Amino acid sequence: MKEYKLESLIYYSKLTLDKEHILKSSSKDIQAKLDFYSKDGWRLVSTDVEDFGIGMYFYLYFERDIK
Repeated sequence: MKEYKLESLIYYSKLTLDKEHILKSSSKDIQAKLDFYSKDGWRLVSTDVEDFGIGMYFYLYFERDIK
């Protein structure tokens, strides 16, 4: 049997000449979440992203076997 967890992260755009600023800042945070959950036996099974004008929602879906 499995259990599931959803982690949501939101990042807002800012005035900058760097088109990839959301990608750069989110990558560090997402990697930290992956490291955190993997230590507790969670496995990333899916992702999703939605943008809404000035920001982006990142959804990370995890699962693990029930202990």
